[in-house]
Amino acid sequence: MSEIADANSLRGAKFKELMGKPKTWVFLALGSLAMAGLGAIGGAILALIFYVVAFLLGIGIVFWIADHRAAQAFYEAYAKARGLIKRQSKSLDGSTPLLRKGDKQRVDVLFEGELVPGVEGQLALWTYIVETRDSKGNKQEVDCPFTLILVSLPETLPVIRDLRVQRKAGLKALEKFEDAFRRSHERVTLESEALRDRYEIFRGKDEDEVWIRRLFSPGFIVWMSETPPEKFAFELENGWLCAYVPKHRDSVDGLDEMTAVGTAVAARIREEAAQTSPATERESTA
Repeated sequence: MSEIADANSLRGAKFKELMGKPKTWVFLALGSLAMAGLGAIGGAILALIFYVVAFLLGIGIVFWIADHRAAQAFYEAYAKARGLIKRQSKSLDGSTPLLRKGDKQRVDVLFEGELVPGVEGQLALWTYIVETRDSKGNKQEVDCPFTLILVSLPETLPVIRDLRVQRKAGLKALEKFEDAFRRSHERVTLESEALRDRYEIFRGKDEDEVWIRRLFSPGFIVWMSETPPEKFAFELENGWLCAYVPKHRDSVDGLDEMTAVGTAVAARIREEAAQTSPATERESTA
């Protein structure tokens, strides 16, 4: 059996399966007749309109159920094919700037295990929610979805605790003005124009900028400039690496790409942390 390509691949089959069950038609018929009964108060024509509308709404509900089941089947198949465990969770383990955003957060899909050989972590479709109120006080919620990987890197704690590599958002002409209002972070400017066109790099004010410059070796700069998908970013805080892109990637290609680029960043950070850890420096001077 070929691999399921995305969360929509089984939608038609699941819909057909549901429509083939007698209880689905009982649900549609009873719901439509009940609405027709309400419409009958206004006459036969209104009863017919209510019946048709209720039937179409019922079909929509069946399709929604089929879509949900198809997505879950895809995620289960993806986890099995990649040797991961699909879990139910309300929150993620690490705490980084992205994971603290919003008025509340939601884990939509979570995979755990060895993302690539040698890198354990979590791959998630995750959403933070912003709550707003209109002029009448009615609450509204706006979903901000992301696909991300989360990897614990405790070996980085002796060398760096706060690094943010964000996608480019503002104009270069405004950078100095914006930086004047930053209290806890400082911009790191590297020599690569291609890197600066895609990312903004910030370090905690107490962090070693020399270490960060070593992290961004010529090879890593080229890779960061050319390989990750559009709007890719990552942040490292207190031993947790969170690499992410906006929107949910609910396809094999999308999840695999996010896993590949995120774990590549993790591997590069581990490599530099190992080379510049206090133990390594003591050995090199012995």
